Amino acid sequence: MSLRESAISLLTDWQSPDPDQDALRHAVLAFLHSRPDSCERACAAGHITASTLVVDATAEKVLLTLHPRFGRWLQLGGHCEATDVDILAAALREATEESGIEDLRLDPTLAAIHVHPVICSLGVPTRHLDLQFIATAAADAEIAISAESLDLRWWPIGDLPEGTDAGLVRLVDAVRGNPQASLE
Repeated sequence: MSLRESAISLLTDWQSPDPDQDALRHAVLAFLHSRPDSCERACAAGHITASTLVVDATAEKVLLTLHPRFGRWLQLGGHCEATDVDILAAALREATEESGIEDLRLDPTLAAIHVHPVICSLGVPTRHLDLQFIATAAADAEIAISAESLDLRWWPIGDLPEGTDAGLVRLVDAVRGNPQASLE
């Protein structure tokens, strides 16, 4: 199964939590079906990205990166790569690269979808159709700031940074309702 096929399968089977997320699910599925290049960064009409909210072993803190381009605290994630075997691999790769944590446990259930306009590496206005996941870090996990971040920090789940956007709040809310967000 290709990266694109895995995204189609994931979205086809996903039980979205509310009508807004279901509308996004249908829109992103239509995009995936209409564009064979939908998971490629070169797709100027927009492209699938994969992000991951990393939670600590107690599910009381979330790991956020201070994104250099946006100047905001965000979950980890980014563009899919040709080497990603599926959308889960893309999400896990991005989270591992940006956190420095090698043994993350990725929940394979889609947590949320977020679509946002952006000028990314293409240099032209486009859209990121972001498929968002949750991963858990072991209790002894050590983080390392990557070249893709200005800072990397654990935040209490109930005390997110000022100016946190609604998409990240939705993702954090998914952690609160996700009983598998902590290590057992």
